[in-house]
Amino acid sequence: MLNNLIGTLHVPWVAMIGGIVMGGGVGLSVHGKYRVATEKSLFAMPETAIGLFPDVGGGYFLPRLSGKLGVYLALTGYRLKSRDVLHAGVATHFVDSTKVQELEKDLLKLSAAGDIEPLLNNYQKKSSVDSDKPFSLQPVLDKINKTFQSSTVEGIVENLRQEGSDWSKSQLEILTKMSPTSLKLSLRQLSEGATMSLQQVLCMEYRLTQRTMLDHDFFEGVRAVIIDKDQKPAWKPARLEDVTNEKIDSYFARLPPQQELKL
Repeated sequence: MLNNLIGTLHVPWVAMIGGIVMGGGVGLSVHGKYRVATEKSLFAMPETAIGLFPDVGGGYFLPRLSGKLGVYLALTGYRLKSRDVLHAGVATHFVDSTKVQELEKDLLKLSAAGDIEPLLNNYQKKSSVDSDKPFSLQPVLDKINKTFQSSTVEGIVENLRQEGSDWSKSQLEILTKMSPTSLKLSLRQLSEGATMSLQQVLCMEYRLTQRTMLDHDFFEGVRAVIIDKDQKPAWKPARLEDVTNEKIDSYFARLPPQQELKL
C-alpha cells in the first residue's frame, strides 16, 4: 500500500538513495518521480538468493529498464554501484554525497514543483565523483540482451552455455546458486508485469508472497544466507527441470476474495 502511494503521489517524491538500497529500500524510492544516487549508492535486488523474488513492485520497474537489463538484475542479483545506478535507469540523477545535505536544504526552499528538476539537473552538472567511470555493464549489455531474452529460465541457461564466454560461464555459476523456483517465479513476474499497471503488479506480487510463505525455499534461503550464514541452501526442488509449470501457476493463482490486496 505504501509503495502504491509513493507511485501515485501527487506531491513530488524525491528519494535520496545513497548507501545500500535493496528490497524494501528499493520500493521506497524507485516508484517516486525523482531518485538521486551518490557515489555511496549500492543497489541490488538479491531475492532469488533467498528463495524470494524481486517484490516491492520489482515486476513493474525492472522490465521497464533498457533491453533485458531488468531481467538480468532480477535473476542474478547483480549489484549496481555509484553512477551505475544512474546509468541503469534506476536513479534519475546523481549528486556527490558531500552535497546531499545542501541539496535537501535547497529543495525545501522551493515554492513550485516545476523547480525541482532544474535544481537536480544543476546539482548533477556540478557532480564530479566517478564522472570518468563508464557503466560497468556497458561491455556486456549486448550479451545480456542476447542471452537473457528467452521466455524460460532453461532457455536463458542454454543461451549462456552457447555464448560460451568467461562472462557467460560466471553468470551460469551465479544462477546455479539461486533458488530454481525463485528464478522461474521472477522471470514470469517480470514478463507479466511488463504490461501491467503498478497496482496490478503489486496485487500480483502480494499473491506471490502469500504462496511463498507456504513453501520451502524462502525459509531455507533466509536460514542459509541471513541466520546460519553457511551459504548452503538446500532448495526444493533443487533443479530447474523439477520446477513444474503447475507449481509456478499455483503461485500466480488468485487468492480468496477476502485475502486479495486491495489498493
